[in-house]
Amino acid sequence: MTPDGFTDLGFARVDTDRRRRCGFPEVVFGMGKTPEQVAGIAKAVLEKDTVLLVSRATEEQWHAVAAHFPEAVWHGSARCITVAGKVLPVLDGHIAVVCAGTSDTPVADEAAVTLEAFGNRVERFTDVGVAGIHRLLAVRDRIETANVIIVVAGMEGALPSAVAGLVSKPVIAVPTSTGYGASFGGVAALLGMLNSCGSGVTVVNIDNGFGAAYAAAQINRLAQRRA
Repeated sequence: MTPDGFTDLGFARVDTDRRRRCGFPEVVFGMGKTPEQVAGIAKAVLEKDTVLLVSRATEEQWHAVAAHFPEAVWHGSARCITVAGKVLPVLDGHIAVVCAGTSDTPVADEAAVTLEAFGNRVERFTDVGVAGIHRLLAVRDRIETANVIIVVAGMEGALPSAVAGLVSKPVIAVPTSTGYGASFGGVAALLGMLNSCGSGVTVVNIDNGFGAAYAAAQINRLAQRRA
């Protein structure tokens, strides 16, 4: 590691000082990297830390990481790799991940895996979209107990507005690329969420379960400090 807090691998400069500055270790974005590059970055991260998360990974990248770290776990639906030699302390409060439809599950899985890797307890609510609003109302009281709520939805992206009108906790909305042609790969859901009439809805990018989870984890840590 250099005095500047990163390890220079030639093809990547791995930020080994990230946990001290930000509270969480650097997360590796797997897309576009070769399996060998991901394995090299993983080794650099785990030389200085105990937790590794690779997002948007492939099964080939997992095999490369597992050759050095047999405890590496492949989360197929979430497209993530995790290694937890020593997990981060688990916080008392929990985060709800609310998913509109089964087709949105991969994005919700990415959020849940990220949250758990960073020491958060997660409660999942799947297939509670607005096409059958009674399904959401049936779990409203349980959702309200979370410190933060991540809401994942495609199609017209209406679910975050519905959730925000029922609860008193921060809502982070994640539009997905699920939908028919006029959904424009998630743009319709994104615009619907950005124009939400639900007060205080925060929106991340299309299919960005990781980004929503990272923000939710930061909020949950603040809630823990105030408890």
